[in-house]
Amino acid sequence: MNGYLRGRLADEEGADELLKTARQTAQIGKRLGVARLNLHGTGLGDGGIPIAQTQVITGAMWLKARDTLNRICDMAEEEGVTFTLENLNLLDHPGCPFNSTADVLALVSSVNRPQLRINLDLYHTQIGEGDLVRWCKKCLPWIGEIQVADNPGRLEPDTGEINYHGVATALKAMGYKGPVGMEAFASGDPEQALQAFEAAFAV
Repeated sequence: MNGYLRGRLADEEGADELLKTARQTAQIGKRLGVARLNLHGTGLGDGGIPIAQTQVITGAMWLKARDTLNRICDMAEEEGVTFTLENLNLLDHPGCPFNSTADVLALVSSVNRPQLRINLDLYHTQIGEGDLVRWCKKCLPWIGEIQVADNPGRLEPDTGEINYHGVATALKAMGYKGPVGMEAFASGDPEQALQAFEAAFAV
């Protein structure tokens, strides 16, 4: 579930708006029984395009983003919820700050609080960095959820270049026991797409 309605991590006005709408979302999420509430570096508009695009991230913006995430954790502790910060790729989401797997890992690990985890989207990691198994291992202590889709096309596993059965085998060997979700389009029949996802992760 999306964890906010509006806001940004790295400036005062955006941070205040993010905190306000994230609290509202957290309270709705609790009523719905949602386990994790998702965040991005900035709000996304139509087609996933960032509403406020940022090309240069300064040191001050990094510090502000970390401060904002600590404030999110304070609120999450009060509300009894968990937030995740998702990595995104710049081809689909140009101008999104703190988009990469490396950026998300840096922020979440520096905050290092149980109320904030990583939503590791391996579709985005494949496009942005590749090397999926090593990124899973690096992020492992902070992963709250893993999302998958194949590339190209953002379709179900076994339609593109990613060996998701190999990734699943590696995750099992690492001891990962958290949730894995498919955020993808079906290449054909939706039931068959779900079966392909289940087959890829049946290890």
